[in-house]
Amino acid sequence: MIKQGLIFLFIILVFPVALSEAYPIDGYASTHIRRLRYLQLVQEGEIKGKKPIPGAMKSVNDIRLNLTGKTGDVLAELPDPDPAFQKAINSLFPNLNEHYSISVLDITPGRPFRLAQRKEMSGYQPGSVGKLAVVTGFFTELAKIYPDDFEARQDLLCTRMVRGGSWAMTDSHTVPFFDLDTKKLTKRKLNPRDTFLLYEWLDHMLSVSNNGAASVCWREAILMRVFGNRYPDLSEAEAEEWFRQTPKSELSDIAHAVVHEPLRQLGITEKEWRLGQLFTRGGTAYIPPKGGSIGTPNGLMKFLVALERGKVVDTESSLEIKRLLYMTDRRIRYANAPSLKNAAVYFKSGSLYKCAPEQGYQCEKYKGNVDNFMNSIAIVEHPDGVTYLVALMSNVRKKNSNHDHMALAASIDKLVRKETK
Repeated sequence: MIKQGLIFLFIILVFPVALSEAYPIDGYASTHIRRLRYLQLVQEGEIKGKKPIPGAMKSVNDIRLNLTGKTGDVLAELPDPDPAFQKAINSLFPNLNEHYSISVLDITPGRPFRLAQRKEMSGYQPGSVGKLAVVTGFFTELAKIYPDDFEARQDLLCTRMVRGGSWAMTDSHTVPFFDLDTKKLTKRKLNPRDTFLLYEWLDHMLSVSNNGAASVCWREAILMRVFGNRYPDLSEAEAEEWFRQTPKSELSDIAHAVVHEPLRQLGITEKEWRLGQLFTRGGTAYIPPKGGSIGTPNGLMKFLVALERGKVVDTESSLEIKRLLYMTDRRIRYANAPSLKNAAVYFKSGSLYKCAPEQGYQCEKYKGNVDNFMNSIAIVEHPDGVTYLVALMSNVRKKNSNHDHMALAASIDKLVRKETK
């Protein structure tokens, strides 16, 4: 019972509930992600299930980086906004809440690059979009172990199994479990005993946005940094002993260096993007929060450009992260706009809402009256070549912005396609 006069806040981390799964369906052979084998069998008609939409049918080998070499060198710094493009993007916002910030970059081949931004330096709680910093730190540390051998990196991802333990606790979102022998798919919440390949932990973190998987991936990146070449053979007991013996302040410093140093190397400042804590209570029990989290459309756009340029760690890592972001199952929020059905969409969404007692108000999911963040990044590639990057962040209180985000996605798509003809 809540005592009268007691300030009471509900702080709820909320990320996509539906399976918004990523990575090309034919990627099982190179990743051993068992969920991909399930989707492949569905696609082949061997087992029943919902088949992917046209835009989700790309092969692993179809996915390319759009801005490598001299093509992307001119985007080492974000360009000034294009006046006509900026005016067109501005026209989409008069009827929307002022608490929207956006950055859109048209990189359609055959046209000059065109940027438009609105409140691009406004800071928001990044929510699950922050997991992009974790995957960047993870691949950065992996590259240090095998600096000139991406195949060796992939081999480790395909073969090293790790247990989630208490780090994976707790998250209400389920993850897929596919039995290769029985061909049965089940979905449930993680428990401390669950063990997956490193590739599968990355997939759970980015595809279904599981918070427990994010904490596990961050943990493994920390262990890679500390143990280096010893990491591939590191036992769970050795890792746990190190976490127990290391002062928490030192753990916090290492954890933040792992995810922040790669962002700073990309020119993304602390004011543009930082993570303050792990994604689960199990994780923060080991490593205390530090500094708070923030994200801006400008920082996220810098990341997307760096990814397409092959500058997130290196070309191979950038391409692999892009594959991990490829949408191959049900799309949500911004990515669910019907106009994107035939487009390849590389996507990450996240949200966080906070409620406080208020007369006449009832707390509901995605309708927080204190904070109500909803954020998305997307790379959109249409079959006809129209290609653009989007970073959208909002904090519209007491309203589920899901439909507004989808409507805005449709409007932006129509605008970019019109302008590129």
